[in-house]
Amino acid sequence: MNLNELTIQEAHDKLQSGDIFATELSQVCLRRIEQVDPQINAFLRVTGEQALAAAEKVDEKIRRGKKLGPLEGIPVALKDNLSAKGVITSSASRTLQNYVPPYDATVVQKLKKAGAIMLGKTNMDEFAMGSSTENSAFQITHNPWNLGCVPGGSSGGSAAAVASDECIYALGSDTGGSVRQPAALCGVVGLKPTYGRVSRYGLHAMASSLDQIGPFAKTVEDCAYVLNIISGHDSRDSTSGTNAMPDYTETLTRGLHNLKIGVPQEYAGEGMEEGVAEQINNAVEQLKELGAKVRKVSLPHTKYALAVYYILMPAEVSANLARFDGIRYGYAAKEAKNLEEHYFNSRAESFGSEVRRRIMLGAYVLSAGYYDAYYKKAQQVRTLVINDFKQVFRKVDALVTPVSPTPAFKIGEKASDPLSMYLSDVFTVPVNIAGVPAISIPCGFSHNLPVGLQIIGPWWGEEQVLQVAYQYEQATDWHKKKPNI
Repeated sequence: MNLNELTIQEAHDKLQSGDIFATELSQVCLRRIEQVDPQINAFLRVTGEQALAAAEKVDEKIRRGKKLGPLEGIPVALKDNLSAKGVITSSASRTLQNYVPPYDATVVQKLKKAGAIMLGKTNMDEFAMGSSTENSAFQITHNPWNLGCVPGGSSGGSAAAVASDECIYALGSDTGGSVRQPAALCGVVGLKPTYGRVSRYGLHAMASSLDQIGPFAKTVEDCAYVLNIISGHDSRDSTSGTNAMPDYTETLTRGLHNLKIGVPQEYAGEGMEEGVAEQINNAVEQLKELGAKVRKVSLPHTKYALAVYYILMPAEVSANLARFDGIRYGYAAKEAKNLEEHYFNSRAESFGSEVRRRIMLGAYVLSAGYYDAYYKKAQQVRTLVINDFKQVFRKVDALVTPVSPTPAFKIGEKASDPLSMYLSDVFTVPVNIAGVPAISIPCGFSHNLPVGLQIIGPWWGEEQVLQVAYQYEQATDWHKKKPNI
């Protein structure tokens, strides 16, 4: 096995024993990036010199026989909307193409403190708006399993980097499924924690009541290691939770006997590709064999979740992106006759079509004449969706559903049909609306492309989510499959 194919746990064991050094591990990953990234376009920028300098410090500890932390010396890739001090953080947008943050996001700060080695920043849909990573201002990321297909979005660069073994793990952000959907389409593990479990300080805001940072990894156990490091209360994020922080690796080995798992009937609807449905049914049967008590449940307001999401999310987008006017922040147009034209030109020249579409939608639903009809009504229905989850988690410990109704689709296939693209998120957005945790794990293939199983838990129930995912992963070998690239 090549070093870049190691999991976090395997790499840690080899570093701790002195079998390998951190610089050696980072160099192998950097060579892998040079080898395959021209075909995949997972990275927007690579920080090789910084990575090797940080790795050398870890090597000193290895030579002195010091004990290493679980992430110490392990290479990681970061989505380009996570601020990293001294490294361009553009959110894949022309308006921030030269922006160099003077500070680290809390998650980056925590990773650095834990000794993680940052390899670079990964491609994404502009300001995290998209389900395919085709909306980046700079490049389109390709799926390592089929270079003609998308990797999912908006964290497609991070998912593709892990799937192609260009890094050991990565971070992304999930507003409507942007960690879980690309994880499913690329055949890796992706975790969206409870809203507030991980600080959003230093994350470029898209929709503040929905955004959450989460890890991509090659195994469920690796996700637990990363969550242990990045989660916890942060006084700089007013929405950060204060709930107790368990060790997420401790409960992984608990069996599923007597655990109640619900299968929502609303998640088997029209539009699901036959191969995806078959793999999800097989996964449910596997969970039964592992001892889980599986029962059908209902989340009756699920059918409204996508509409609620595409009202609330653009509303928050229009507010969050108002600051990028060419004067306070962002790209400034070179030619304008007056102040008004300066605003118009700066935003029109620097934002892509999807960003402009969502800003206009958001401004419309927040406008005085339509606020009650759209935004207020959507918030009321959001409460109904949340209540559905509250009621169902009184009956079961976790839910299982598909992640995406289809495997990865062709590049350009849905580019001209935004509504079709939005339906890619139909199984993931209810989780963000409610703020509960969920994970995507590989559960099979359809048309030679990976399929993901979504496991949803109650608020602050990451332990149950990881426990179910780990037990399923140990009973199968889907996560060990590698793309031929």
